[in-house]
Amino acid sequence: MDTIRQFSNPEAVMQRALELASLGTGSVEPNPAVGAVIVDDNLQLIGEGYHQQYGGPHAEIHALNMAGNQAKDATIYVTLEPCCHQGKTGPCSQAIIQAGIKKAVIAMRDPAPHVDGGGIAELQQAGIEVELGLLEPAAQKLVRPFVKRVTTGLPWVHAKWAMTLDGKIATRTGHSQWISNERSRELVHQLRGRMDAIMVGQQTAEKDDPLLTARPAGPRTPARIVVDSQATLSCQSKLVQSIDDAPVIVIAHKSAPSSNIQQLEQAGVEVLLFPDSITQNTHPDLKQCLLELGRKEMTNILIEGGGSLLGSCFDERLIDEVHVFIAPKLVGGKAAITPLAGLGLEKIPQFQNITECEIQILDSDIYIQGQIEYQA
Repeated sequence: MDTIRQFSNPEAVMQRALELASLGTGSVEPNPAVGAVIVDDNLQLIGEGYHQQYGGPHAEIHALNMAGNQAKDATIYVTLEPCCHQGKTGPCSQAIIQAGIKKAVIAMRDPAPHVDGGGIAELQQAGIEVELGLLEPAAQKLVRPFVKRVTTGLPWVHAKWAMTLDGKIATRTGHSQWISNERSRELVHQLRGRMDAIMVGQQTAEKDDPLLTARPAGPRTPARIVVDSQATLSCQSKLVQSIDDAPVIVIAHKSAPSSNIQQLEQAGVEVLLFPDSITQNTHPDLKQCLLELGRKEMTNILIEGGGSLLGSCFDERLIDEVHVFIAPKLVGGKAAITPLAGLGLEKIPQFQNITECEIQILDSDIYIQGQIEYQA
């Protein structure tokens, strides 16, 4: 790991901790990505680290191990409140106390119920000075999928689609391969490799027969989820045939034929049954589906389509972030499929803004990433 030996100000120290934390994204979930830096009174680096792998040492432990005896009377900068509970590893708050740290600068409080100020309280009770809120907005952005799951029970929902310049994700016959170019598809595979699950609708699973894997593999092996009301997914599909490589989950209506469910379960597919949506006729209750995935400690879900599933999720305000690839191609036709084929909005002033937009040019394609800011 490259190290910065001298910092110019406290903000620079915390910025380094945030940079370190980001290295764990995709590898540490369902835990949050956290970075820690330890400095002396002159802001000289004496230890740093980040949470590298779920179940492994937390950021504070890596930093303390690097600092060794120099940690006594030093200051630790950490992007998230240190944990104070016994999980897969011991409580970081106690490790900080035992190391003799005199001050802790913490970017943000951990809202998880098993922490929620407890780590800060332990440090303060031990006589450690605590400063809270340095670069807090950047820290919040880094862990917002984690924060959403632990505070609402819902995972952070990413929506991805590739469309033509005239806003179509498939022709009127449903043909869609390939709209985006090779560079765009490579980026999609990178995105998949950081997800807990990839979700598609029944029609996409049937027409495209996708694998829904990351190639090459990323830090995570996402489950493949099909929203399939009647549990009609073929046991000969690529998804089921590759079940040894990654789990397959089918989300179906409670009224789905028991014979279909039995066949899928015998093939190793997990079938989750839900009541009808209160707002849609074609899908099970999507919010309840997502709450169940949250209970399975899934933090990031990528929905790849098709238009019906994406549209229903948009109508129910379940999408948090979009990843859109626009290709300089035209399809035409009012029957051609659009990305959000749900009910939609009645008037333009009701539109939902995309904020924090990042735009990349990928050869001939345009990639737009942003967060949906829903209006009240």
